[in-house]
Amino acid sequence: MGVKTMLPSYELGFYALAVTSAVVYSSSGIFEASRDSMNRKAFRDGIKPGWHYFGRKMDVADFEWMMWFTSFRNVIIFALSGHVLFGKICSMTVPQHRAVVYMLYGVLAVLGSMGLVYLMIILSHCLVLYSVALAKQKWLCYVAGLCCLASFKVEPFSSWQSGFVTGAFDLQDILFYGGSSFTIMRCMSFALESSERKEGIYSIFDLLKYNFYLPFFFFGPVMTFDQFHAQVSTRELRRKDDEMRNIRVHALLHVGAIIAVDIFFHFFYILTLPSDLKFVNRLSDWSLAGLAYSNLVYDWVKAAVMFGVINTVARLDHLDPPQPPKCITMLYVFAETHFDRGINDWLCKYVYDHIGENHDNIMKELMATIATFAVTTLWLGPCEIVYIWSVFNCFGLNFELWVQKFFQQEPFAKLEAKMSAAMSRRIRAVFGAANFWAIVLYNILALNSLEFALLVTKRLLLTGFPVSTLSIWFITYCGVQLIKERERILAIEEEKCDKAKVE
Repeated sequence: MGVKTMLPSYELGFYALAVTSAVVYSSSGIFEASRDSMNRKAFRDGIKPGWHYFGRKMDVADFEWMMWFTSFRNVIIFALSGHVLFGKICSMTVPQHRAVVYMLYGVLAVLGSMGLVYLMIILSHCLVLYSVALAKQKWLCYVAGLCCLASFKVEPFSSWQSGFVTGAFDLQDILFYGGSSFTIMRCMSFALESSERKEGIYSIFDLLKYNFYLPFFFFGPVMTFDQFHAQVSTRELRRKDDEMRNIRVHALLHVGAIIAVDIFFHFFYILTLPSDLKFVNRLSDWSLAGLAYSNLVYDWVKAAVMFGVINTVARLDHLDPPQPPKCITMLYVFAETHFDRGINDWLCKYVYDHIGENHDNIMKELMATIATFAVTTLWLGPCEIVYIWSVFNCFGLNFELWVQKFFQQEPFAKLEAKMSAAMSRRIRAVFGAANFWAIVLYNILALNSLEFALLVTKRLLLTGFPVSTLSIWFITYCGVQLIKERERILAIEEEKCDKAKVE
């Protein structure tokens, strides 16, 4: 049935009330647990003194968030501000050479932060993959690129390369592996795009300009070479109407989100609580479900803010970078689930869509998802928890297609054709609710731990059955209906925009 199917307003109002009440009830349980555990010895490392005027300690369990917005905040602001300043001067004076300035600033920033040896390691990998690109053989680009990526992700090659980089500071390992991994993905994109070019090949200078664009270098997102090259080569730098206003608004939203998250961590210790399974096991089923879901939402918020800050800088440079990931609260299908849209776009273009084509054939889809998650596993770093995460998410993505194909068969297709569009939407939302929790459970094992994921699964499906299981399923169903309603409104607005363009 169509996405524009409408439900009665009173029904949607009831769904909104049910979801709001459930969120408030679950949040109250997490708040009380956080308050009671503030001085617990087991949480001493994860809960530290925060903003003194709140009179409460703060959850500091996420090293990445603390690094970005506390420990190395000033360094990051200084580096990105310098990039924006030099980029602006160049855009105003010699816009045709702005990519060169971006590259030089990026090289100097990498040299100053990580040293000459690290820069030589990065350049050597760029040279290897550029040499492979000259052969214009896609399979060779894949093999060479994945081998280079494995050299940073698999022992003993990883330790051997990192051993050349001297010095010791808290950010060194993250910068080393972040910059190296993203470099390989960019070089693979360059090699694959060069292979498809009919006449000639891009120069190694094009690769260096692409790779050493500082905002993307260490932390991403990955922007495919064809998009970056086309945008950075534009000489006429014009902004759309209200573009600067939108950039300012987004920048203020990101600052607001950072402050809001810090305030949130003074009252809800959602990252530290799951580390003590005995304590968490005392929570109610509703609070435990809320704790699992809030961890997933936080990881999306973190990704949206981190990539949003970088994207703001890129937009100031007249680029159109990959958008932040789709809000996790608006997802109920595996096909749209991701936390890094740059990597997701890269995988879709060069692996998933390349093998799966239109994603309608079961066998091709299976091969495409296996290949995609194999590359993703290597990208994340092969280990037991990543293997489990990949297997479950690969299964979830395929299972969606299997269920879709199954219900397209007789007699289910005829039954759906006979029922009203509203009833079809309700039935689909029931399945969407189950899928929603599959997404949550499959992903918290990577975000938290396998033990926490097993505890949540046991409580929701076994210990809490049937009362907690069915009630949480119903609330999730209400949430999926609200998501579908938002999709309906967006589809109507998009249709109106398309009609206005035609006219």
